[in-house]
Amino acid sequence: MNQSGPRAHMPSLGDPRPRALSVSELNHQARHLLESSFMQVWVEGELSGFSRPSSGHWYFSLKDARCQIRCAMFRGFNQRIRTIPKEGDQVRIRGKVTLYENRGDFQIIVEHIEPAGLGALQQAFEQLKAKLQAEGLFDTARKKPIPDPPRHIGVVTSPTGAAIHDILTVLARRCPAIPVTLYPTAVQGNEATSDIVRAIERAQAHGKADVLIVGRGGGSLEDLWCFNEEAVARAIANCTIPTVSAVGHEVDVTIADFVADLRAPTPSAAAEKISPDQSHWLRQIREQELRLANAARRTLKRLETQLGHLGARLRDPRRTLQEKAQRLDELEVRLAKTALQRLEQKKIRITHLDQRLAMQSPVRQLANSEQALGYAANSLMNIMRQQLERHRNKLDHTAQTLHVVSPLATLGRGYSISRDTDGHILRDTTVLSPGNTVTTRLARGSFSATVTRIDDQENGTTAQED
Repeated sequence: MNQSGPRAHMPSLGDPRPRALSVSELNHQARHLLESSFMQVWVEGELSGFSRPSSGHWYFSLKDARCQIRCAMFRGFNQRIRTIPKEGDQVRIRGKVTLYENRGDFQIIVEHIEPAGLGALQQAFEQLKAKLQAEGLFDTARKKPIPDPPRHIGVVTSPTGAAIHDILTVLARRCPAIPVTLYPTAVQGNEATSDIVRAIERAQAHGKADVLIVGRGGGSLEDLWCFNEEAVARAIANCTIPTVSAVGHEVDVTIADFVADLRAPTPSAAAEKISPDQSHWLRQIREQELRLANAARRTLKRLETQLGHLGARLRDPRRTLQEKAQRLDELEVRLAKTALQRLEQKKIRITHLDQRLAMQSPVRQLANSEQALGYAANSLMNIMRQQLERHRNKLDHTAQTLHVVSPLATLGRGYSISRDTDGHILRDTTVLSPGNTVTTRLARGSFSATVTRIDDQENGTTAQED
């Protein structure tokens, strides 16, 4: 048997009668038994004997055709009731069954009271819903799009409630880079309605947020009622910032849900709906980086190949001049070597003639021979000078010829090289039209010009742009 329930008391050795309970003990055990047996009940009946003492508590009885029960509703609970009940009202109450030990009265401690049948709050809800719907405040056409992604999120809720914690937790996980501004407000009680309206107005005046979450965590119908008030509904409807209603849980529906641009079942779901998933962004960025890097490598490889082909086809005029200069140096060395070889041959011949002259020995022949030798030496020197001069002239002529055929020499004489916009050398005016742009290379520098007139010397015709 439950230890707190009625108990049989053993008699003392000196008194054969059972020990009697005191009135306080009996009432205490009865109260404990009632409270443990009835957790919370809903009771419907007619309100009778209603009183409101200066303490602010309510005392009344509920009765039906046969019985009645006493009820007490303390100030902390009855402050939430918007319509004060009156004698004879048929009401429904929610509360806990207990016993008032001082008088032994069986009673109910009431936590909530509403009219029987359709509650007053529900009636007010349906009336306001019909009114605002008739005004077009619920129309889809007037709802503003939610930015995707938002640049700045505003939150109208309690700074100490679970809603702001849930919203910040979701945003920190999904996209912590988005700034969040809290516009604190009461979300429950008599002052909540005006507080919420002022918070929405502050968010608009602040001008930072481009989306606004308005809501709170779960609670009873009375707790959430400020979001069913007409002032809050019109503040949301007139808000220039796209709004998301996030009130209570999935099953909770408020007027704010119909007026807002988007409804979320919970504050966490609101943050989930309007925030981008940064992990998805990061994956996309990494994929784009990889694709860009691969494309850049392919492009660079292709350009390197093209550059190599063009480099192989292009021959620098300076290289040709260097080769010609090297060839001239080789010819000069060969010429000097040839001259020395011929001079050496002549010396050998002179030596041979000297020997023959010495063998013949006549003085006259010697004089004649010496004279002939002098002539021969002079002739040889003249021949050598003539040959050297001829070779030098030939060498100069060759160098001059190379210089004449050099593109740089041609440019230096006043000629120029013109190319079209594709870099092709222009040799014929038939490929040109008035308005074309050509680039001209001079001996020093280049310039671009626009064709205004074309003279065809071969046909004697002239084309000119209007």
